[in-house]
Amino acid sequence: MRITGTFLDEITHDIPSQNWGPEEWAADFDVMRQIGIDTVIIIRSGYREQAIFNSWTLREFRPMLPVRLNLGELFLDLAHKHGMRLFWGIYDPGDWARNGEQALAVNRGFMKEVHEQFGSHPAFGGWYITFELSRNKPGQVELVLAAGRHAKTLSPDLPTLISPYIAGPKAPDGTGRISAEQHAEEWRSIFQRIRECIDIVAFQDGHVDYLDLPDYLATNLKLARESGMTCWSNVESFDRDMPIKFPPIDWRKLEFKIDAARESGIDKLITFEFSHFMSPHSLYSSAHTLFRRYCERFGLPVHRPA
Repeated sequence: MRITGTFLDEITHDIPSQNWGPEEWAADFDVMRQIGIDTVIIIRSGYREQAIFNSWTLREFRPMLPVRLNLGELFLDLAHKHGMRLFWGIYDPGDWARNGEQALAVNRGFMKEVHEQFGSHPAFGGWYITFELSRNKPGQVELVLAAGRHAKTLSPDLPTLISPYIAGPKAPDGTGRISAEQHAEEWRSIFQRIRECIDIVAFQDGHVDYLDLPDYLATNLKLARESGMTCWSNVESFDRDMPIKFPPIDWRKLEFKIDAARESGIDKLITFEFSHFMSPHSLYSSAHTLFRRYCERFGLPVHRPA
């Protein structure tokens, strides 16, 4: 079982920009296609004062930096060229957990604008609800539910995707870390609320200890299927165990997580995030060697950039 999907993190939050233009993105999409990636997910199409295209909705909401290159259009065209489907990530105002009503209000207009500009593109394959749930906090769950409903209103035939994280020992401070039993209890309740408008859940796999991960994968799959949802795994290709944010992961850890997900019966593997942490074009040299180890494991051609 190989990684067949990746996030695209161009509006970076806590990793450095690679300052790529159309030529660099085209080269990376070509490598993605060569190793079997068929799904790309824009993790956020806007964050605070940045966006991947010039949005009139966001400019009415707040002052925005100018956009010189329409990355939404570029990503859709590259996905179409390579036979991929693209999930469009919505806008993150940066304070959605505290101001959910405002985040929803701006996204209603923003998602409508995205749908009008890009929704008919042949590669537009669904919506990614950017807000990352972890705990059963009613306001946050209701925000995801409302955004999912709005996505279904705009694109009733397209799937919606979320990528929550587990409130485990590696979760951010202040999240409220919980036991595996409480995780199962809370997520059973969350799934029952959001099942009407969220089709796919891809839990981030990096917030728990490695040896505990197989049990969490099994639990997440069981709960998702009980609610009629498809369950993927977001196999993080960066390392949360280092004192810096964030280097490419040790290959042995990534291999363990891929094997654990396969053995659990998960439906699909995606990663955050190929271009920074696994690509032979990455700014990190250790991503180049991680890519070689990955290709060796799965008998794939090793691409070395000129």
